[in-house]
Formats: sequence, structure tokens, C-alpha cells
Amino acid sequence: MDRYMPITGIDCTIASLVIDTEAPLDVLHETAAYRIRTATQLLESFAFEEGVHSDLARVLVTSLRDGCDLMDVVGRRLQKQVLA
Repeated sequence: MDRYMPITGIDCTIASLVIDTEAPLDVLHETAAYRIRTATQLLESFAFEEGVHSDLARVLVTSLRDGCDLMDVVGRRLQKQVLA
């Protein structure tokens, strides 16, 4: 694996946003958790609106919230390892 991996969502010849694959695990985890929480919060705002898509948004939010809770547990355990 190359040290710097381009972000998947951007299809460019020269990547300007990359992931440092050798960054500490707690840093990679926290960055991923932040991105997932941001998307979850946006989807939650759609779930509270009335309409056809609100039911789908509620189902998706449930899975994402569960994933966020799991990521929080992993993050706390990683932090303990870093501080030990």
C-alpha cells in the first residue's frame, strides 16, 4: 500500500486530498468518525421532515447511529492504548 492514498470520492489526475496510511490509528479513526457523524447529522435532519424520503432517512440514520456508537467505543479503546 502506498503511504498516501487519494480520497476515493474525488476522481482527479493529481489528487490534492489524500489519506496518510501511516498516520496513527487513533487519528485515522477520529477523522473517519467525524466524517460519519457529519453525514449522520445531515441525514437526521432529513428524517425529521415529512415526506416519502423521511422513512428511508430514519432507517438509514438508525444504522449510522449504531455505527457511530461502535466507533466511539473503538475510539475510546484506541485512546487508552495511545496513552498507555
